[in-house]
Amino acid sequence: MTTTVDSIPVSAGAETEVFDLKIDDVRTLNRAIHQASDGQSFTVDNPGGKHSLAVGINAGIDVEINGHAGYYAAGMNQGGRVTILGNAGVGVAENMMSGTVHVTGDASQSAGATAHGGLLVIDGNASARCGISMKGVDIVVGGSIGHMSAFMAQAGRLVVCGDAGEALGDSIYEARIYVKGTVASLGADCIAKEMRPEHLLELRGLLHAAGRDDDPAGFTRYGSARTLYNFHVDNSSAY
Repeated sequence: MTTTVDSIPVSAGAETEVFDLKIDDVRTLNRAIHQASDGQSFTVDNPGGKHSLAVGINAGIDVEINGHAGYYAAGMNQGGRVTILGNAGVGVAENMMSGTVHVTGDASQSAGATAHGGLLVIDGNASARCGISMKGVDIVVGGSIGHMSAFMAQAGRLVVCGDAGEALGDSIYEARIYVKGTVASLGADCIAKEMRPEHLLELRGLLHAAGRDDDPAGFTRYGSARTLYNFHVDNSSAY
Protein backbone atom coordinates (compact mmCIF):
# COMPACT_ATOMS: atom_id res chain seq x y z
CA MET A 1 0.00 0.00 0.00
CA THR A 2 1.38 3.39 -0.97
CA THR A 3 0.66 6.37 1.23
CA THR A 4 1.11 10.01 0.45
CA VAL A 5 1.92 12.99 2.60
CA ASP A 6 -0.78 15.62 2.67
CA SER A 7 -0.04 19.11 1.46
CA ILE A 8 -0.77 21.45 4.35
CA PRO A 9 -1.45 25.09 3.46
CA VAL A 10 0.09 27.73 5.69
CA SER A 11 -1.42 31.20 5.65
CA ALA A 12 1.02 33.92 4.65
CA GLY A 13 1.75 36.14 7.61
CA ALA A 14 -0.33 34.04 10.02
CA GLU A 15 0.32 35.00 13.63
CA THR A 16 2.01 32.35 15.77
CA GLU A 17 0.53 31.61 19.19
CA VAL A 18 3.20 30.91 21.80
CA PHE A 19 2.79 28.68 24.86
CA ASP A 20 5.41 28.56 27.63
CA LEU A 21 4.94 25.33 29.59
CA LYS A 22 6.74 26.82 32.58
CA ILE A 23 3.62 28.98 32.86
CA ASP A 24 0.88 27.33 30.78
CA ASP A 25 -0.35 23.77 31.29
CA VAL A 26 -0.61 21.05 28.66
CA ARG A 27 -4.40 20.99 28.77
CA THR A 28 -4.55 24.68 27.83
CA LEU A 29 -2.16 24.07 24.93
CA ASN A 30 -4.10 21.11 23.59
CA ARG A 31 -7.43 22.91 23.94
CA ALA A 32 -6.14 25.75 21.78
CA ILE A 33 -4.81 23.28 19.21
CA HIS A 34 -8.14 21.45 19.06
CA GLN A 35 -9.94 24.72 18.37
CA ALA A 36 -7.49 25.84 15.67
CA SER A 37 -8.20 26.23 11.97
CA ASP A 38 -6.11 25.49 8.91
CA GLY A 39 -3.10 27.77 8.58
CA GLN A 40 -2.65 28.62 12.25
CA SER A 41 0.71 28.02 13.90
CA PHE A 42 1.85 27.38 17.46
CA THR A 43 5.18 27.45 19.28
CA VAL A 44 5.71 25.49 22.49
CA ASP A 45 8.58 26.71 24.67
CA ASN A 46 10.05 24.91 27.71
CA PRO A 47 8.23 21.61 27.08
CA GLY A 48 10.36 19.96 29.79
CA GLY A 49 9.59 16.42 28.61
CA LYS A 50 5.89 16.76 29.44
CA HIS A 51 3.58 14.05 28.12
CA SER A 52 0.77 14.24 25.54
CA LEU A 53 1.94 17.41 23.82
CA ALA A 54 0.04 18.42 20.68
CA VAL A 55 -2.22 15.37 20.65
CA GLY A 56 -5.45 15.14 18.68
CA ILE A 57 -4.67 17.71 15.97
CA ASN A 58 -7.49 17.82 13.44
CA ALA A 59 -6.54 20.72 11.14
CA GLY A 60 -3.76 21.84 8.83
CA ILE A 61 -1.75 23.66 11.49
CA ASP A 62 1.94 23.94 12.37
CA VAL A 63 3.26 23.16 15.85
CA GLU A 64 6.91 23.63 16.82
CA ILE A 65 8.03 22.17 20.15
CA ASN A 66 11.29 23.74 21.29
CA GLY A 67 12.78 20.97 23.38
CA HIS A 68 12.24 17.39 24.48
CA ALA A 69 8.74 15.87 24.51
CA GLY A 70 7.48 13.09 26.77
CA TYR A 71 5.15 10.19 26.05
CA TYR A 72 2.68 10.18 23.13
CA ALA A 73 3.60 13.54 21.59
CA ALA A 74 1.62 14.33 18.42
CA GLY A 75 -0.55 11.26 18.89
CA MET A 76 -3.66 10.95 16.69
CA ASN A 77 -2.40 13.69 14.40
CA GLN A 78 -4.72 14.35 11.48
CA GLY A 79 -3.44 16.93 9.02
CA GLY A 80 -1.02 18.83 11.25
CA ARG A 81 2.69 19.42 10.84
CA VAL A 82 4.54 18.93 14.14
CA THR A 83 8.26 19.52 14.67
CA ILE A 84 9.95 18.40 17.90
CA LEU A 85 13.32 20.11 18.29
CA GLY A 86 14.71 17.48 20.63
CA ASN A 87 13.97 13.90 21.67
CA ALA A 88 10.57 12.24 21.97
CA GLY A 89 9.35 9.70 24.51
CA VAL A 90 7.32 6.53 24.09
CA GLY A 91 4.67 6.44 21.36
CA VAL A 92 5.42 9.59 19.37
CA ALA A 93 2.88 9.97 16.54
CA GLU A 94 0.93 6.97 17.79
CA ASN A 95 -2.19 6.35 15.70
CA MET A 96 -1.37 9.25 13.36
CA MET A 97 -3.81 9.49 10.46
CA SER A 98 -2.20 12.12 8.19
CA GLY A 99 0.17 15.08 8.21
CA THR A 100 3.81 15.04 9.30
CA VAL A 101 5.72 14.63 12.56
CA HIS A 102 9.45 15.43 12.59
CA VAL A 103 11.68 14.56 15.55
CA THR A 104 15.13 16.14 15.23
CA GLY A 105 16.62 13.97 17.99
CA ASP A 106 15.98 10.38 19.10
CA ALA A 107 12.68 8.61 19.75
CA SER A 108 11.86 6.08 22.44
CA GLN A 109 9.84 2.88 22.05
CA SER A 110 6.83 2.36 19.79
CA ALA A 111 7.34 5.37 17.53
CA GLY A 112 4.51 5.53 15.01
CA ALA A 113 2.65 2.64 16.62
CA THR A 114 -0.63 1.72 14.85
CA ALA A 115 -0.36 4.84 12.66
CA HIS A 116 -2.62 4.80 9.59
CA GLY A 117 -1.05 7.50 7.41
CA GLY A 118 1.16 10.54 7.11
CA LEU A 119 4.93 10.78 7.50
CA LEU A 120 7.02 10.37 10.66
CA VAL A 121 10.66 11.47 10.37
CA ILE A 122 13.17 10.74 13.14
CA ASP A 123 16.58 12.25 12.48
CA GLY A 124 18.29 10.23 15.21
CA ASN A 125 17.72 6.69 16.49
CA ALA A 126 14.45 4.98 17.41
CA SER A 127 14.17 2.42 20.17
CA ALA A 128 12.34 -0.92 20.24
CA ARG A 129 9.08 -1.61 18.41
CA CYS A 130 9.35 1.28 15.98
CA GLY A 131 6.37 1.03 13.63
CA ILE A 132 4.66 -1.73 15.60
CA SER A 133 1.33 -2.62 13.96
CA MET A 134 1.73 0.23 11.45
CA LYS A 135 -1.28 0.48 9.17
CA GLY A 136 -0.23 2.81 6.36
CA VAL A 137 2.18 5.35 7.82
CA ASP A 138 5.57 6.15 6.30
CA ILE A 139 8.45 6.23 8.81
CA VAL A 140 11.97 7.39 7.96
CA VAL A 141 14.65 6.94 10.64
CA GLY A 142 18.01 8.61 10.08
CA GLY A 143 19.79 6.39 12.60
CA SER A 144 19.19 2.86 13.87
CA ILE A 145 16.13 1.11 15.32
CA GLY A 146 15.70 -1.35 18.18
CA HIS A 147 14.33 -4.88 18.43
CA MET A 148 10.87 -6.02 17.33
CA SER A 149 10.42 -3.05 15.01
CA ALA A 150 7.59 -3.35 12.45
CA PHE A 151 6.09 -6.22 14.47
CA MET A 152 2.78 -7.12 12.80
CA ALA A 153 3.22 -4.18 10.41
CA GLN A 154 0.20 -4.30 8.11
CA ALA A 155 0.78 -1.49 5.59
CA GLY A 156 3.06 1.46 4.93
CA ARG A 157 6.84 1.83 4.59
CA LEU A 158 9.64 1.86 7.20
CA VAL A 159 12.99 3.27 6.08
CA VAL A 160 16.05 2.81 8.29
CA CYS A 161 19.26 4.61 7.35
CA GLY A 162 21.24 2.86 10.10
CA ASP A 163 21.00 -0.65 11.55
CA ALA A 164 18.03 -2.70 12.77
CA GLY A 165 17.77 -4.77 15.93
CA GLU A 166 16.54 -8.32 16.51
CA ALA A 167 13.32 -9.78 15.09
CA LEU A 168 12.75 -7.12 12.46
CA GLY A 169 9.34 -7.41 10.80
CA ASP A 170 8.11 -10.29 12.94
CA SER A 171 4.71 -11.49 11.65
CA ILE A 172 4.70 -8.75 9.02
CA TYR A 173 1.83 -8.42 6.56
CA GLU A 174 2.09 -6.07 3.54
CA ALA A 175 4.30 -3.28 4.91
CA ARG A 176 7.66 -2.73 3.20
CA ILE A 177 10.94 -2.22 5.08
CA TYR A 178 14.12 -0.67 3.68
CA VAL A 179 17.34 -0.90 5.73
CA LYS A 180 20.68 0.61 4.78
CA GLY A 181 22.78 -1.00 7.51
CA THR A 182 22.87 -4.43 9.09
CA VAL A 183 19.93 -6.36 10.56
CA ALA A 184 20.58 -8.31 13.77
CA SER A 185 17.90 -10.87 12.88
CA LEU A 186 14.61 -11.17 11.03
CA GLY A 187 11.35 -12.07 12.74
CA ALA A 188 8.91 -14.82 11.78
CA ASP A 189 7.87 -14.72 8.11
CA CYS A 190 10.08 -11.71 7.25
CA ILE A 191 12.59 -12.16 4.44
CA ALA A 192 14.93 -10.09 2.27
CA LYS A 193 13.41 -9.30 -1.11
CA GLU A 194 14.54 -8.12 -4.52
CA MET A 195 14.97 -4.37 -4.91
CA ARG A 196 13.25 -3.70 -8.23
CA PRO A 197 13.19 -0.33 -10.07
CA GLU A 198 9.80 0.59 -8.61
CA HIS A 199 11.16 0.09 -5.11
CA LEU A 200 14.21 2.26 -5.80
CA LEU A 201 11.87 4.98 -7.07
CA GLU A 202 9.61 4.62 -4.03
CA LEU A 203 12.53 4.76 -1.63
CA ARG A 204 14.03 7.80 -3.34
CA GLY A 205 10.73 9.63 -2.86
CA LEU A 206 10.55 8.72 0.82
CA LEU A 207 14.12 9.84 1.46
CA HIS A 208 13.48 13.10 -0.38
CA ALA A 209 10.31 13.72 1.65
CA ALA A 210 12.41 13.28 4.82
CA GLY A 211 15.03 15.73 3.59
CA ARG A 212 17.70 13.07 3.04
CA ASP A 213 20.00 12.34 0.10
CA ASP A 214 20.99 8.71 0.82
CA ASP A 215 21.48 6.52 -2.24
CA PRO A 216 18.52 4.09 -2.51
CA ALA A 217 20.83 1.50 -4.10
CA GLY A 218 22.53 1.05 -0.73
CA PHE A 219 19.39 -0.32 0.96
CA THR A 220 17.94 -3.83 1.26
CA ARG A 221 14.21 -4.43 1.05
CA TYR A 222 12.42 -6.73 3.52
CA GLY A 223 8.84 -7.97 3.54
CA SER A 224 6.53 -10.88 4.18
CA ALA A 225 7.23 -14.38 2.91
CA ARG A 226 3.45 -14.90 3.14
CA THR A 227 3.80 -18.37 4.66
CA LEU A 228 1.82 -17.51 7.80
CA TYR A 229 -1.21 -15.90 6.12
CA ASN A 230 -3.16 -19.12 6.51
CA PHE A 231 -2.60 -21.67 9.24
CA HIS A 232 -0.74 -24.80 8.24
CA VAL A 233 0.42 -27.39 10.72
CA ASP A 234 3.90 -27.47 9.19
CA ASN A 235 4.37 -23.82 10.21
CA SER A 236 2.93 -24.16 13.72
CA SER A 237 6.25 -23.53 15.45
CA ALA A 238 6.59 -20.13 13.73
CA TYR A 239 3.32 -18.69 15.08
